[in-house]
Amino acid sequence: MSHVLVVDDEPAICWGFRELLRGEGHEVTIAASAEEALKVAPTCLPDTIVLDVRLPGMDGLTALKQLQAKTNNAPVVVMTAFGNLETAVRAVEEGAFDYLTKPFELLDANDVVRRALEYRHSGESTASSTEDDADGTALAETIVGSSPAMQAVFKQIAFVAQSDAPVLVTGESGTGKELVARAIHRHSHRSAEPFMPVSLAAMNEASVESELFGHVKGAFPGATAERKGILEIAGSGTILLDEIGDVPTAVQLKLLRTIEHQEIVPVGAAEPRQCGFRVVAATNRDLGALIEEGLFREDLYFRLGVVKIELPPLRERPEDIPDLARHFLSLMAGNSTDVTLSSAALLELSGRPWPGNVRELRNAIEHAAIMSRGGTIEAAHLPPADSTATRSALSSDVLQREISRWAAEQLQPLDSSDSEATLYEDVLQLVEPSLLNAVLTHCRNNRAAAARLLGLHRATLRQKLKNHGITGEDDA
Repeated sequence: MSHVLVVDDEPAICWGFRELLRGEGHEVTIAASAEEALKVAPTCLPDTIVLDVRLPGMDGLTALKQLQAKTNNAPVVVMTAFGNLETAVRAVEEGAFDYLTKPFELLDANDVVRRALEYRHSGESTASSTEDDADGTALAETIVGSSPAMQAVFKQIAFVAQSDAPVLVTGESGTGKELVARAIHRHSHRSAEPFMPVSLAAMNEASVESELFGHVKGAFPGATAERKGILEIAGSGTILLDEIGDVPTAVQLKLLRTIEHQEIVPVGAAEPRQCGFRVVAATNRDLGALIEEGLFREDLYFRLGVVKIELPPLRERPEDIPDLARHFLSLMAGNSTDVTLSSAALLELSGRPWPGNVRELRNAIEHAAIMSRGGTIEAAHLPPADSTATRSALSSDVLQREISRWAAEQLQPLDSSDSEATLYEDVLQLVEPSLLNAVLTHCRNNRAAAARLLGLHRATLRQKLKNHGITGEDDA
């Protein structure tokens, strides 16, 4: 029989745990405060502790180490209804086995307690480093959110920061993927080392290998001196490979070997050089689809995605919008409270779809703060909602009507038994060249930029341009 100590000042939570765990055959002791838990712990000697963060008197995180000292490092499952990234990280750094966000399903909690007991009986220790982050967390790099979706993200960041495993951060544009990468670095043992964000999509495809791995003198025409690559400059820090889906296929195998063997081979070099950086990759692309198209290596995908963190779009966590809006005001005003948001403005913000996610929300707040002239932000001070989307919808309606009219004309001489019909290919031949030419013109023939706007891999765009006989400068 195992013994579980539950520390919480909410009677309903304690009752639920008691009934659940006793039903599993465990002995249960209840404590309503950290002080009470510290008194009973040496007597009951629990195998696992379930500990709330917010308690009357001493808080749970302050008591965590003391409880472990009195129970021979019993694994601690931390609970909180008010979690943020710093709480999750501190809990893990203090030695918490796992982290539960209220409200939670008791069956899920039971699973966590079961794993904690198995961990305890395996003889392993949950002790961890208690070094403090002396520099603190920059306000500009704070990840804001109290929604269940963001609580799950905080928990993942807290746990993965303690390891050196590669991390793949995915999510729509504007969701804050770089902030997640910076948080992982800041809370890791590498925090004193460099953090290097690299935008792969912005690199010239022909020079990506040299930029990442460096080159030796004479490696290619124009290489008049040896140059270190970004991976070598990163040293023992963390490197963010942003838009990893844009890595040319020719470079992917070399990158895979570098991550697996922790060594780099500069362009033109014969001998590898040891490296010790940690990789965090990010993308808003569907890497699975790229793998199916043969544009991304499956083995590199699995190596990068040892831990995957999916960032939710803002529309799926509207409860975070008021806190995000106030956070952006704090960034602008240096924590000044002069600029505030009216209830009408908050209601308007919470009702918008935010296709540009957190980045779009920040731009809207900055716009409104300027329009309000330092006073209370009203709904009228916000930029117009979905004006671009409205124009796009009107254009789409016109395009759809024209395609429908064209299809009806083409179908008149055909019947369902016509095996020679090529309507789909015909419409692509009509539409694709115009679209590709328009985007290339907009991007001044920069194919890398055009591929990003089209949502295509550069190799896919290159093939489509070739098929349609469209010429233009290569990636600039």
